[in-house]
Amino acid sequence: MQKRPIEFSLSELAGSMGDFGTLLPLAIGYITVCGLDPAGFLVMMGLANIISGLVYRLPMPIEPMKALAVVAIAQQWSPSMVNASAFGMGLIWLLAGATGAITWIARMTPKPVVTGIQVTLGILIATEAIKLSSTSWLLAVAGVVMVLVLRRNKYAPAALVLVGAGLIVMLVTGGFQHLEPVEFHLPTLATFTGREVWQTLLLAGFAQVPLTAANAVIATSALITSYWPDVKVSTRKLALSHGVMNIISPLFGGMPMCHGAGGLVGQYFYGARTAGANLIEGTIEITLGLFFAGSIAGLFAAFPQAIVGAMMFMVGLELVKFVRHVRAARDWAVVAVTVVVALLTNMAFGFLAGVLMDRVARLLTERRPARAD
Repeated sequence: MQKRPIEFSLSELAGSMGDFGTLLPLAIGYITVCGLDPAGFLVMMGLANIISGLVYRLPMPIEPMKALAVVAIAQQWSPSMVNASAFGMGLIWLLAGATGAITWIARMTPKPVVTGIQVTLGILIATEAIKLSSTSWLLAVAGVVMVLVLRRNKYAPAALVLVGAGLIVMLVTGGFQHLEPVEFHLPTLATFTGREVWQTLLLAGFAQVPLTAANAVIATSALITSYWPDVKVSTRKLALSHGVMNIISPLFGGMPMCHGAGGLVGQYFYGARTAGANLIEGTIEITLGLFFAGSIAGLFAAFPQAIVGAMMFMVGLELVKFVRHVRAARDWAVVAVTVVVALLTNMAFGFLAGVLMDRVARLLTERRPARAD
C-alpha cells in the first residue's frame, strides 16, 4: 500500500495543538508534585510523537495515561515510581499485543459500547472544560466563538489564534516572568526497581488497563477508520505501540503514555490530517525539553485556563456527536447503559456494563420470534 504523504502547514500546526488541554494539567502535576524531570518528560514525549507519526503516517496522539496520572499526582509518587509504572504498563501492552489478547477483546466489543465510551469521554472532557472556563467566562466564550468562526480557516486556524491569544494574555499579566535563561538540559538515565513496578501496578496500573483498552486502543482504531475509511490500524498494532513506547520512555525519565480517542478527535477537529502534526508537536516538545526545562512548569501554569477550557469543550462536543450514528433502539440502550455506568463509576465498569447489556439485548431480541410462534 502506498505511503500516505506527510504535510507541513498551518492546519497541521494547529492540529498538533488539538490535545493541548489534556496534556497541560497532568504535565504540571507530574513536574511540580511528583518531581518528574521536565527534560525527560518532554523529550521522550516528543520522540514518541515523531516516531508514531513516521510509523502510522497519520495524526496519532501521545497523551498521559489519565487515571494512572491522577493517582500518581494525588499520592505524590516519586519520579522512580512514575517511571516504574510506565515500564509496567509497557510490559502489559507488549503481552496483550504479542498474544493477540487485545484482538480478541476488540472482536468481542460491540460497536455501541465503543460509541458509549466515546460519548462518555466527550462528556468528561466537556465537564472538565467547563471547570477550567470558570476562571474567566468571558475569555472562554470568546474562545468558543473563535473556534466556530475560524475552525476551517487555512490562514488563521482556530487553535493557533487561541494559543496566540493565550500568549498575549500571559504577556499582559506577567506570565512570562517564569521564563528562565535558555539552558541545554539532556534527559537523565532513570532507575527504578521491580518492586516499584509491581507496587504501582497494584496502586493504579491494573485499573488503567481496561481504560486504555477501551479508549486508547479499541476506540482509537475505530476512529481512524471513521476519519480515513481507506486506512485500518489494528488494535494489535496499537497495543504493541503502547508496549514499546512505555518500555523505552521511562528509562530516560518518561511518563506512562498512550494514544487516545480524545486526542485524535482534538487533532482532527483543529486541522490535522497527516503525520505532519505529530512531527511538528514532537519537535516543539523536544525543543522545550532540551532548552526550557527549568521554565516549563511555570509557563504551563501561567497559560490562561479559560482558553484551554474553550479548546477542550469543542473537542468534547465533537466526541459526543458520534452518537448520531446509532440507529437501532437496542443499540441506544447499550450506549445509554455504557455512558451512565461509566459516568457514575469509571469507563472500565461502563465498558463491562455495556458489553453485558449488549448480550442481554441480543438474547431478548432472539427470543421474541420464538414466543410469537
